[in-house]
Amino acid sequence: MPNHEPGPEAELSNAVPVSVMDGLRAGDVLCFGPFKFSLAARQLKRDDKSVAIGGRALDVLITLLRHAGEVVTNKELVARVWPDVIVEEANLRVHIAALRKALGDGVDGARYISNVAGRGYCFVSEVTRADAIQVPSTGAAAAPSGAVQRLPALPTRVVGRDESVAILLSELTTCRLVTIVGPGGVGKTTVAAAVAHALVGSFQGSVFFVDLSALADPYLVPSAVATALGFMMTLKDPLLNLIGGLRDKRVLLILDNCEHLVDAAAQLGERILSEAPQTHILATSREALRAEGEHIHLLYSLDTPPDRVDLPASEALKFPAVQLFMERAVAGGHRSDLSDSDAPVVANICRRLDGIALAIELAASRVGSLGIGGTAELLDNRFRGVWNARRTALPRHQTLESMLDWSYNLLSEPEKRVFCRLSVFAGEFTVDAACDIAADDMLDSESITEAIAALVAKSLVSTTQLGRSIYHRLLDTTRAYALQKLADRGETDRLAQRHAAAFRRYLHDDYVFGTGDDEHYLTPIGNVRAALDWALSEASDRVMAVELAACAAPLLIRLSSLDECRSYCERALALIDEASRGTRWEMILQKALALSSMFTKGNSAEVRSAIARGLELAEQWDDPRHQFELLAGLNIFLTRIGDFQGALDVALRAMPIAQADKTAVTLVTAEWMVGVSHHLVGNQEAAQYHCESGMVQAASLGVPPPRFFGYDHRVRALVALARALWLRGNSRQALKTAQQAIDEAAEKDEPISVCISLIYSSPVFRWIGDLERSDRLVDRLVENAERYSLAPYRAVGVALKGELALARGETEAGLRLLREALEVLYADQHNVLLTVFTASLAEGLLKTGQLEEALLTINGAINRAKGFGSTFDMAELLRLKAEVLVNMPRRNRKEVASLLKEAMRTAHEQSAAVYELRSATSLARLLSEGGQRDKARNILSPIYDRLKGDVETPDLIAASEMLASLA
Repeated sequence: MPNHEPGPEAELSNAVPVSVMDGLRAGDVLCFGPFKFSLAARQLKRDDKSVAIGGRALDVLITLLRHAGEVVTNKELVARVWPDVIVEEANLRVHIAALRKALGDGVDGARYISNVAGRGYCFVSEVTRADAIQVPSTGAAAAPSGAVQRLPALPTRVVGRDESVAILLSELTTCRLVTIVGPGGVGKTTVAAAVAHALVGSFQGSVFFVDLSALADPYLVPSAVATALGFMMTLKDPLLNLIGGLRDKRVLLILDNCEHLVDAAAQLGERILSEAPQTHILATSREALRAEGEHIHLLYSLDTPPDRVDLPASEALKFPAVQLFMERAVAGGHRSDLSDSDAPVVANICRRLDGIALAIELAASRVGSLGIGGTAELLDNRFRGVWNARRTALPRHQTLESMLDWSYNLLSEPEKRVFCRLSVFAGEFTVDAACDIAADDMLDSESITEAIAALVAKSLVSTTQLGRSIYHRLLDTTRAYALQKLADRGETDRLAQRHAAAFRRYLHDDYVFGTGDDEHYLTPIGNVRAALDWALSEASDRVMAVELAACAAPLLIRLSSLDECRSYCERALALIDEASRGTRWEMILQKALALSSMFTKGNSAEVRSAIARGLELAEQWDDPRHQFELLAGLNIFLTRIGDFQGALDVALRAMPIAQADKTAVTLVTAEWMVGVSHHLVGNQEAAQYHCESGMVQAASLGVPPPRFFGYDHRVRALVALARALWLRGNSRQALKTAQQAIDEAAEKDEPISVCISLIYSSPVFRWIGDLERSDRLVDRLVENAERYSLAPYRAVGVALKGELALARGETEAGLRLLREALEVLYADQHNVLLTVFTASLAEGLLKTGQLEEALLTINGAINRAKGFGSTFDMAELLRLKAEVLVNMPRRNRKEVASLLKEAMRTAHEQSAAVYELRSATSLARLLSEGGQRDKARNILSPIYDRLKGDVETPDLIAASEMLASLA
């Protein structure tokens, strides 16, 4: 219900008149009380100190400030803050409360936001508009260094685009998808980069530039964006993973060069607008995306001077096209100012080039050697027919192509050869890589380096700095032109083969999962894709294609391009014939195929087959490192399908390999694998020993959290330790360890680790009776699983909510949720907690009197557990069966007592004291009902005495009450 506050209409008289807020601009700063709010930076300050405020609350504040003095209805606020998303008004009240708290509303008489009962909210404080802030210049934008390094470098001054940049800054505050549309070479990327640099501060560094020019497959667009953002891709639909990762983040995405992937870019933009309400997109394309919600910003050619023979230099230099021409001419070696006599000539060149920035830069780069008059003469002689055609509406890209053709013909023969050969790179490349690929008997490294420097000076090759290295690339239009020239020379296949071989060598030393730094891995991905596509499709050199795929697989896994990795591995393995089977490369491909398939296709027989083949080869090659990694993968796979004894056998098999390897990370991981497996199979004392032993070793050896087969083994060990501690009766330490697992996983922000921490830690809080805390954790689990499309983990979250519903007495809801979840888990063969949830379903059926179905259900769970050998919950399964039987119309008390005794014996053998206490409590109740009160007390009392004194859990309370009744 809305808060009712006295006299809201009376406060409106203090509000700023609506007219004061008319015509707000993106750069305005609004002042009220001790606060200043910058619209452009989306930053609130109090006495020049930043005020922390959430993105949604910030949107509420902006809306109220824009309508200061007016009542804004709840419906209007929800529509503006959550566009295209259905939310309850309760969400709005939460953010209003957060906003009031941030402003100190009501403290010392300060009043800012008033609730008008039945109508909405009004900003009632006086608001004034300070001087508008200046749009940040591209050369002076203050930004975190890491964010700036993700953006393209800019010239010192972006010529002729100040107005466009300012308009785009404003448009991006009101429209979340803006596309810069214009012809090739007009400067779309430069303007987008300038906007990105200007907004880095507003988005707190979360500005990401994604160049799509190297992509040919529309399906890879979401993966490319996710890679740029550092998101982990886990399932077959990368778009769902990306949307999930963006859903609650305030991010500005720059999608550059969308024209050849316009449909995929439009689909991505629409989904982000609909499902990631804090993400803004600035796209560049030669045509509109035609996406719903898109705002088009047409970027026209640079203004050129009129056709006047008496045009003075001072007037010509007022036009951006001339300014750009002269700046590039000076940069290319021209040492004279523009004279009045040359001004009409330069103006004519700019007009003939239609004001297209790239064409002007190309022409100006020749002025240093040819002079202004010589450049104009060459232009006239070479393009006389083309310019006549242009005046009759020749397409703009033909003008750019002609300009490139002209520039190409002015190159020396070595420069032409290098220029064409550089087109084989699909993205950035280093000088060393260029020398490796472009060299021949006539071109050595020194001449190639000189040629690249000349191509950079002539604006045919651009440079950028990524991390500590300088990289070069051809613009997409320039590369397309150069590729055609390469084909004309008959060198395409030969250079593609050399390119693929070079990147096979480049990746050769980094095929171990998890090695290499981020800079090393992010740089070559476009080239790696291009090399793989060529090598695997041509298959002219099968050995090289297989080796390249094997070397590239760890890179694709590190970038979470798992579906891509699976596809490449399958294609490469298909090329292996009988003569070439059994190589190390096949071993690596099988390992990568197993990992990528497990997350993209589920716990299938294909995964197990790939692991088994990889292990066979690792043993054949006596490769302990790969043996261990594949055993870690097999341990995880067996855990996922519910074969806990098999998982323990594998973990024990891995232990001597780790000891022989003597690497700290394998030793620690082996301890944790054994500990987790002991917990699941039902040996909690051993589980605690091995998990704690691994923690001690990791701390003493300084081992970072190991990651094998997509899992953080430290988080796995922590949650297993927490559950083992609880089962052994150490609830207080179990809670502490469970919280540690949750915190560490959240800090790493890896979707799988977060889900695992919440899946196995949230029940610990339920078991001690903190249902509210457990419920919040399960909500986080479901939200995280939905965000990253982790369907099995979402199903586990639904099942956990079903268990919570049963604990609250909401039996029908609990049964519905458990049935829904179990259907998904059965289908995905995600069996690790299947017996637990099946037992909970049986418990719910028992509560509703559906005894026959309850018995059938619990028997199914027991049979499944026995089929795999043993499980950590076997004692609880036996106890629940006894509880069902004791409620049957023709119950057999001896059979029930025998089951409960077996449950107690099993729990005792497994060091599961809590399960032993539960079974003893049930047995004591049965004996008491039969008049054997002393025997009941003698059974229950020693176990209770052993556990009491820790956290007062529901199990201890139930046992205490039972003992009291027996007294």
